[in-house]
This record gives sequence, C-alpha cells and structure tokens, in this order.
Amino acid sequence: MLFPFKILLKLASVLVAAVVLYFVVTGVQVWLTGREHSSQNTDAMAVFGSAQYDGTPSPDLQARLDDALTLFRQGRAPIIAVTGGKREGDRFTEAQVSAGYLAARGVPRSAIIEGGGDDTFQNMQSVTPPLVARGVKTLLVVTDPFHEDRAMAIASTFGFTPLPAPATASPLTGGRAFTYYLRETLAVGLGRIVGYGNLSSLSH
Repeated sequence: MLFPFKILLKLASVLVAAVVLYFVVTGVQVWLTGREHSSQNTDAMAVFGSAQYDGTPSPDLQARLDDALTLFRQGRAPIIAVTGGKREGDRFTEAQVSAGYLAARGVPRSAIIEGGGDDTFQNMQSVTPPLVARGVKTLLVVTDPFHEDRAMAIASTFGFTPLPAPATASPLTGGRAFTYYLRETLAVGLGRIVGYGNLSSLSH
C-alpha cells in the first residue's frame, strides 16, 4: 500500500514544482517585457484605460496619456486608440476622459479612436474594428509596465503586431507595483493556458 502512495506523492511533488517553475518564468517574462521600449514607428497606438475621477484622469491614467502625447508629437504613430468603460455611478467612461484629455492638448479628434470594455481583452476587442478599418497592423501598446506583457499578448490575438511602450512615469512603482506584478503573472499564466478570451468570459 505504501508503494503506490509514494509514487503518487512523488508525482504530486513534480507537478507542484512544474507549476511553480511555470509561474516563476512567467513572472520574469512579465517583468522583462515591462522594461522594453520600442523605437519603431507604428500605424497606431493603443492606450489602455485606468481609473478616472469624474472626468479627471487618475495619476496612473495620466501617466499613460502623457506618454501617448509624447509619442504622437514625435510622429511615432498617427492614431491613438483609447479604451476603458465606466463603473456604476460614473458619468464618463475611461475612454471618454482619455479622448478629452488628448484633444485638449492638441490631438485632432480624427486621430482618436474611442473604445470601451471592462477588462483588457474587451478593451482591445472594442477598438479592433475601427483600427482594422484604417489599415492598422502595427501597434504601440501604452500601459503600465506590469500590464505590458498581457496587453501585448491580447493585441496579438486580434491580429496586430504589438510593440512595447510602457508608461515611463507611472506612479505604481516599487513596492506598490509588487501586487500588480503578482496579479499580472497569474493572469498571463492562466491566459496562456485557457486563452485570454476565455479568461475574460470566466471573469465576468
């Protein structure tokens, strides 16, 4: 009776070790991707939403938008797609606030695409049709460093070639960012296994 038990225990140990190793490697990849900054020009950029406060971008969202402004003024991408929905009681969506912020700083409305969505997959899904309609194939992905890997992976699932452009002045750094990196490691690890679309469906 002990012999099969020992085999099962050993198999369980190997399985646990494999799972731990998988997520450790995934975490390293998430961290490394957040440190990459592409120097290539693209057809457009996607700015992923974050919290807004009654029409004012949160510091996190503003950091993303300020980087997008810099990239746009440098001629790195002629189109900016902004994403993000709203929570119950909000008057504005994250995308509306982002679009207004960019327009107030000189970005033509014709260069801005507004999306929506309650998560990263839905965000990308919402802006894909208008981006495709404009012939966009390459995409700068503007978001926080810890979110860069997952956002790029999801952009790839919609047929785009994503390039990293993580926010350079995100307020979520150091110890504050640690929990976000853990969450993203879990989301990326699971998304690679079950698919990001399926993960989005399960989360809602």
